[in-house]
Amino acid sequence: MKNFITLTIFLVIGFFLTEAVPSREIAWVCGILLLTIYLFGFEIVPVDVAAICIMVLLGLSDFFAPWLGLESGLIPVKHLFDGFSSNAVTSIIAVMIIGAGLDRTGVMSKVATHILRIAGKTEKRVVPLISSAVGIASGFMQNVGAAALFLPVVSRISARTGLPLSRLLMPMGFAAILGGTMTMVGSSPLILLNDLIITSNQLLPAGSKMETFGLFDVAPIGIALLITGIGYFFLVGHHILPNNQATGAEATQAMDYIAETYGVNYEVYEVLVTPGSPMVGANLDTIETTHRIRVIAVDKGDGLRFGSSGVDRELGIEPGAILGVLGTETAVQAFVSSHNLKIKPDLEMFAEALVPTKAGIAEVVIPPGSTLVGKSARDIWLRKTYGLSLLAIHRNGKVITREGEGVRDTPLQSGDCLVCHTRWMDLARLESNRNFVIVTTEYPHEELRPQKVGFAVLFFLLALGLILCTDIRLSICLFTGAIGMVLSGVISMDEAYEAISWKSVFILASLIPLGITVESSGTAAWIAQQTLALFGDHPAIWTVQLAIALLATFFTLVMSNVGATVLLVPLAVNIAIGVGANPALFALTVAIATSNSFLIPTHQVNALIMGPGNYRVSDYIKAGGIMTILFLAVLLIMMNVVY
Repeated sequence: MKNFITLTIFLVIGFFLTEAVPSREIAWVCGILLLTIYLFGFEIVPVDVAAICIMVLLGLSDFFAPWLGLESGLIPVKHLFDGFSSNAVTSIIAVMIIGAGLDRTGVMSKVATHILRIAGKTEKRVVPLISSAVGIASGFMQNVGAAALFLPVVSRISARTGLPLSRLLMPMGFAAILGGTMTMVGSSPLILLNDLIITSNQLLPAGSKMETFGLFDVAPIGIALLITGIGYFFLVGHHILPNNQATGAEATQAMDYIAETYGVNYEVYEVLVTPGSPMVGANLDTIETTHRIRVIAVDKGDGLRFGSSGVDRELGIEPGAILGVLGTETAVQAFVSSHNLKIKPDLEMFAEALVPTKAGIAEVVIPPGSTLVGKSARDIWLRKTYGLSLLAIHRNGKVITREGEGVRDTPLQSGDCLVCHTRWMDLARLESNRNFVIVTTEYPHEELRPQKVGFAVLFFLLALGLILCTDIRLSICLFTGAIGMVLSGVISMDEAYEAISWKSVFILASLIPLGITVESSGTAAWIAQQTLALFGDHPAIWTVQLAIALLATFFTLVMSNVGATVLLVPLAVNIAIGVGANPALFALTVAIATSNSFLIPTHQVNALIMGPGNYRVSDYIKAGGIMTILFLAVLLIMMNVVY
């Protein structure tokens, strides 16, 4: 009923428009614009499907032109699919591939971990550092990708500091959106802007043609917006951020399940071996046999040893060694006290290696016919050979742990379910091993390639250098970096395909023909004239610019920011010419204002963090309302100061 009423209202508006517009062509274009807003705003169908439908309608207008009262279609059919080969679409594809390449090598994760080490445990320090890191990252990759990259890191910080996830994720998400305004490749609207300017220039007189923007031309505005957002949460975040109890990440849920099912309620601790410790000279076998703990990682100053890469029971302990210890809080405290060890408050040396996205607790079953039947974990060197640190065995309804029969000395039987701590990359290797059946399937399967860090950074900097130092098209510069990462093995071609958000690609490519139609049909010029009439004969330029920014903000809340940019840039250009303002400045106002999406969770970043943060729409309205006003104020001030 709600959708029916809304559709009726749109039809009535469309009917009155047919009486007001100067030509039948503009009437049909306005009708398609209304349909676009309706489909995007109320999500009658998925937004990518809606965008494709609009493109198809434009294409069919050529066939039905006589029945529509038109001499020809609304857009030449030969240009209908130009969006798929546009500079903007290909640039976005390349940015996604480059971002995935940096992610695969662990570059961004290491940067994030290093920054978070100095954040401490106070909200006043954690929030600005997280926000700054994700804001800078989103300037060079898609903002939703930057937010997704930092999401598990923020979850770990929340678990370690005790700060509610809901008080960390919203500042991070807003910073990701704001950071995307710092460069011309940080958000889809800014990537698209130069193409829209080139399209508009084809219909503008010689004296009004616009210059395209360079990579960092928007940096002063974006930096000011990011600083404003960080300062906003630093000053008043305590009062406006919700204190929701998040539902928890998958890793936390898995740990709860393991604890409930097997009684294995273990945590990971980082322990320093002091020079006077009686542990010096002992080996791991002696230590683990005596105490109810497992040593899953060791650093003796010669590099990290973890799982199958070097931790075995004969490894000796030296002064200054750092141990990654897995056990209950009681068992670990007893172990530390009896051996004069020092337990660290947080993971430092192993923070990167033991992050839940790289390691965790898994269930593995011994199948019939396994060559391991009848052998114990000690016999087969389970940890060194397979990277599995055995914690418990579930057999015929009974759980065997260290508290009872020695779990590592228990001969394995067919059907045994082994509860182990492991690196996900070690677990992935066992999926093809017939001695095991992997029960835990929901874990990160991507294997990091730290050996490819140099290539990833090289090709990222190469793409950046080409953008800054040459006049080569943006898409070619970015694809140089992207294909370089593929050829050097940073990322495979299949992984590159998976990294591309085809939904975003189809939305953008399908809406570009609509933007061309709005411009070439004269619809944008006609709407601009009607808008200018509302301001009188001599309007102040800043009031018109504010109206455009408000319009862009409204559109981006009810439809995609790409759709809003495509529809409003031609309109803004025509309005600017009408009031004697800089059309490029007004076009840029639209492209940046479409990132002003904080009031409701319609932006991809806000949708991404809504579930983990357990946010409600009212939380966005409370925190995003003030941010929306600040965004508009800073945008207009910086626009007029910089340009």
